[in-house]
Amino acid sequence: MISRVQSLSVVLLIWAAVYLPRLGSLPIKGEEGRRILPAISMIETRNYLVPQVGGESYFSKPPLINWLVAASFKIFRQRNEWTARLPSALSVLAVALAFVTVARASLRPVASTTAGVIWLTSAGIVEKGRLIEIEALYVSLCALAIVFWLSFWEQQKSPWITWIPASIFLGLGWLAKGPVHLVFFYAIVFAVLWQSKNWHLLFHPAHFVGILLMVGIFAAWAIPFAQAIGSALTAAKWSRQFTGRLQGNDFKFSSWMWNIPRGLVYFLPWTALLPLVRFCIFREEKDRALARALVWGAVVPFALINLLPGSLPRYAMPAIAPACWLLAMTLSQPALSWPRWLGEKSFSLPQRQRMIAAIAIIVAVVMNVYALGIVPKLQQRQNVKRLAAQIDEIVPRSQPLYALDPDYQPIFFYLHARLIYANELRDVPDDAVYLLARPDREEDILNTDRWMPRRAHFVLKVTDYRKQSVVLFKLE
Repeated sequence: MISRVQSLSVVLLIWAAVYLPRLGSLPIKGEEGRRILPAISMIETRNYLVPQVGGESYFSKPPLINWLVAASFKIFRQRNEWTARLPSALSVLAVALAFVTVARASLRPVASTTAGVIWLTSAGIVEKGRLIEIEALYVSLCALAIVFWLSFWEQQKSPWITWIPASIFLGLGWLAKGPVHLVFFYAIVFAVLWQSKNWHLLFHPAHFVGILLMVGIFAAWAIPFAQAIGSALTAAKWSRQFTGRLQGNDFKFSSWMWNIPRGLVYFLPWTALLPLVRFCIFREEKDRALARALVWGAVVPFALINLLPGSLPRYAMPAIAPACWLLAMTLSQPALSWPRWLGEKSFSLPQRQRMIAAIAIIVAVVMNVYALGIVPKLQQRQNVKRLAAQIDEIVPRSQPLYALDPDYQPIFFYLHARLIYANELRDVPDDAVYLLARPDREEDILNTDRWMPRRAHFVLKVTDYRKQSVVLFKLE
């Protein structure tokens, strides 16, 4: 028996060892800037309703992650990579804590702790939990909904307690990325109710109130957003993005065929233990029924999402939460052996506990080796900070720097000058001195008489890791 304090200590220690070392050491990369720059814009303009990237309204994702980054900046009074990425790491921790507290009565102490450890040390969660990308937050909110719903269903709590907390997390998940997580949540719900023949829970008033609550959380932002931007434009943008995913506009067969194998990589090293999951090892029928439900509820949406044209393996990451629950149930059984095709060798409970501890320690050690030995070398290769420093050497901090229709530029996070966005040349004021723009605007800027008698002169061109360039001009 492991006490509640011990369980909490275990997950907190593993989380701190895996997610915190050198969390803010690497410059932002990939899509991180699309989560950070809108947060900075929100703080500066006090417009928390409409996310903006490059001075343009950002329609692709709802703003929850931007709000969290902005909150982190304001709480810590620091705008850096560490404060930007902390919300992702805390989201991951919240799920582990839910496993060892909310799910403790359902999974029992050892299995709930095991589930928390599996979650914290899964490759995909480790990767996303150390970046300020949407997946860590989005997958964690879906996981919290599943953990709360399963736990309260298992404990035979009131339908109101079963549905309402989960609905809150689902609503927040919708504010993080949209409604795709509902596929994973309801796959688990339908599979559990199918196995338990308890369909009436689906039609309880608490469920319908939960749906209204979930939709209301999203609508509380979406309706004012659509009114501010324009309902027709908002509907067209969202519809185009959704249908584009279904139609597979970016479909590449060579990548698509590897979706499922890559999706399984996100659950490493625990993927190797999935062959241990067999329904016959569970003594009680209710445990066998739950195991069958978790298998169906995780495998079906995992396969469905990965087989969609244009889909990416990370879209199926919400399946990790039920996989953690199922594997924790399996590893906590008194008698367990490998399947016949793997030798049918006995796998005792002490052996399993030592293996789980060893994997957790190895993951922590690997992450610390990465943080202390590899991150410093990666820092030398990243050119975003260096490029921003080149611009800062030229532009005095006292001078505003105008960015003409710049699109998404990660280097903006590192600029010291006050950045002001302009959509058109006419929006750049007469007294402007420094101007940034993309290379395709260079000819227009050099040839315009907008600032006569002054002219724009080429000063510097920088190209980042995406092979995207911006050009600095001086008006004199």
